[in-house]
Amino acid sequence: MRLKIIFRKLILGKNYYKDKSSFSPLQKRIQNIRSIWNNDHQDDSGLEKVVRLFLSSSQLFFPGIYIKQIAYKINHIYLDVILDLYVLFKVFIPIIILKNQWQNNLVIDLIVIYLLLETVLYIPTLIFASDSLSRPRSYKRSMLLLFLNYLEVVLGFAVLYSIGNQMNKPFSHWFEAIYFSTVTSNSVGYGDYYPVTLFGKILVSLQSMFFLSFVVLFLNFFSNKIKSNGYFDHENDSL
Repeated sequence: MRLKIIFRKLILGKNYYKDKSSFSPLQKRIQNIRSIWNNDHQDDSGLEKVVRLFLSSSQLFFPGIYIKQIAYKINHIYLDVILDLYVLFKVFIPIIILKNQWQNNLVIDLIVIYLLLETVLYIPTLIFASDSLSRPRSYKRSMLLLFLNYLEVVLGFAVLYSIGNQMNKPFSHWFEAIYFSTVTSNSVGYGDYYPVTLFGKILVSLQSMFFLSFVVLFLNFFSNKIKSNGYFDHENDSL
């Protein structure tokens, strides 16, 4: 019994006592789309509104929202935990693919691209198209998930770089593809590996553009939201 209490305290925190939301994740997503359409929170129009509607609707085409929906139906207190496991699953899948050299399988490649698209579209959705969605329980948790999203995209691109012969020379080890993807995402470019095919050059261009917007927009957005409760919050207290 004590182990069960410790487990709940560690994994669930205060979520164990949290009341169940009146609306499921899927209902909230649909309400958000309607809110954008009806201009309930922002008086936008034209291209801006089209982009915001597209971003908000895009999540309906990926498994994340439905995994949250299933977790909500089964037991809402585990919703955050299930979402965390899904994000970790998306991080480790590319590593498993690279280690087992499955990247030349078309079906597997399509799955990697599909999961990458979910993350690539989810990030701008949070920033530009979350009008009626409630704020996260913890912005620090959101930043942690952001870092995992970063790893996921780096690893996903690594799988794509290792397909065929996109580089000036073959990768000598499965980790070399991750190394090249990490270097590319940070716009370093040591020159030991570089793309020689059109497909490889397109991948490098897309990854570089994505991470510039990813870091500048998303980190700037969340850095203004986080409130810390730590040592330096008490610097005016008497010693």
